[in-house]
Amino acid sequence: MQILIVGGTGFVGGHLVKRFLDSGHGVTVTGTRPESRLASDRRFQYLQADTAQPGPWQQAVGRADVIINLAGRTIFRRWSVPYKQAIYDSRILTTRNIVAALPEPSTAALVSTSAVGYYGNGGDALLTEDAAPGDDFLGVLAREWEAAALAAAAKGVRVAIARFGIVLGEGGGALAAMLPAFRLGLGGPLGNGRQWFPWIHLGDLAGAIEWLALRDDLQGSFNLCAPNPATNKELAQTLGRVLGRPAFVPAPALVLKLLLGEMAGVLLSGQRAVPAKLLAAGFEFRYPRLEKALTALLHKD
Repeated sequence: MQILIVGGTGFVGGHLVKRFLDSGHGVTVTGTRPESRLASDRRFQYLQADTAQPGPWQQAVGRADVIINLAGRTIFRRWSVPYKQAIYDSRILTTRNIVAALPEPSTAALVSTSAVGYYGNGGDALLTEDAAPGDDFLGVLAREWEAAALAAAAKGVRVAIARFGIVLGEGGGALAAMLPAFRLGLGGPLGNGRQWFPWIHLGDLAGAIEWLALRDDLQGSFNLCAPNPATNKELAQTLGRVLGRPAFVPAPALVLKLLLGEMAGVLLSGQRAVPAKLLAAGFEFRYPRLEKALTALLHKD
């Protein structure tokens, strides 16, 4: 099959490229960098493009059997008003451009990223895919993002929405940001640590995306997070235990708010999300529990 990964040069995209090439598929990736070193394979093609703008890159949409939309500016930095607009445009405009480029009718599948931030601050409620969306910035953003992707169904496209949890993997993401402090024995919970942390191992995330891409019977929204969410305090304690380091130095909420402004709310709230639809469809997690996942990532030898 021909797989197009829009915004595929990052942490998750690089893992997916290898996975699909190893399975024998052709892979095209778009990114903003002048060139990509993701793969040297005759079945791999790289297109430099700002996908928030229409352009020649859209021709690849019409040639693809599966489109995986990973595009979006990072949310993990302080949000100015212009940067919030950039977060919005990189997601919503890219998704609209993908849908506009799809032929009608189409037999393609679209796997479009969203996030468990869709639910807002869920407190202790157990959140399956049919839980209501939140009304904060990320909740509204995710709702509009998903609506833009679901518009492809009018062209006959099978659409699966992948609501990412916090991805734990080597070389990037949340784990790379946490490790320096924890290795020095200076890690600990954020705020009171009671907020839920809907994590997922990168390998399981990639496996779930592959499932959504290739299973013709799967459509609608899916939580891509492990079946056993942890609180932020449990995360800190488990990471400290796996590293053999203390993990009791908290990051006070007031300090986070002073440093990060509105974005600190993302770190101080959480979602007790569970992958109900993936489990019902028969997906098996290799790393359903946090300690096993962290041990596999940090003690590969």
